[in-house]
Amino acid sequence: MDNDLLPIGRFARLTGLTVGALRHYDELDVLRPAEIDGSTGYRRYRRAQLAAGRTIARLRDLELPLDEIRVVLGTDDPAEQRRRIAVHRASLQARTFRLQRLLHRLGQISDGKEPIVPDSPAATSDATLDAATHRLLGVDLFNATWSLLELADRSASQTDALIHAAHASRHHWALAEGSGAENLARGEWLCSRVYAVLGRAEPALWHARRCVEICESNGIGDWDVAAACEAMARAQLVAGDRAAAREWATRARAALSAIADADDREVIEQDLDALDLG
Repeated sequence: MDNDLLPIGRFARLTGLTVGALRHYDELDVLRPAEIDGSTGYRRYRRAQLAAGRTIARLRDLELPLDEIRVVLGTDDPAEQRRRIAVHRASLQARTFRLQRLLHRLGQISDGKEPIVPDSPAATSDATLDAATHRLLGVDLFNATWSLLELADRSASQTDALIHAAHASRHHWALAEGSGAENLARGEWLCSRVYAVLGRAEPALWHARRCVEICESNGIGDWDVAAACEAMARAQLVAGDRAAAREWATRARAALSAIADADDREVIEQDLDALDLG
């Protein structure tokens, strides 16, 4: 037998897959054996296929569907591979948010804070969410928004999810435990960034202005005021007003010196450096 060929049992052990799974992947054209013995039906794999087998095992552990695994393995484009992984990540995040909501409701019922049989539809409404849960949802939705913003090629449904996640994050922050004006400003900033990335000038400007107004009316400084000015500069660029964009960028840079944390300051500097002010 060719020394480069591995019997299915040894290939399974080396990849972390089961023999049954390998047979299934052969049937689904996810991972074909290099050779099938005509008389015995034994499957054999080349050592060069170990990388593919181990990749499949890893992606299955991450719950990537087999149809997606087939596509990921079948393309040599790293950007396309990452895009499909990002789509799966967004799907898992959506499921996570739903499970968190279910866990909260089950906790409310098991602690006696909600009846098992509701007296009315209102008993199962969002009014039962406590401030701590609002905070958790605000944070998770903020992170989900950034995950969607980082996708190189969003679908129409992902763009919808991006917009709604940003607004939902802002909504929950407003009701969160210990939420102050800083969190409200950051929620408006996030909405403005989303619309600026999508090329939507009017809502980008609206939320950037709200961010600035909240900072000014509450005496907020440090990172938030610099970020608010950066948001205005970015939104003005989307609106096509480069003069106004430069003015707001200058204000943002002037506010950098007041940022106490060097890492926070660097984030704003990088955002400003990325603006094409012309």
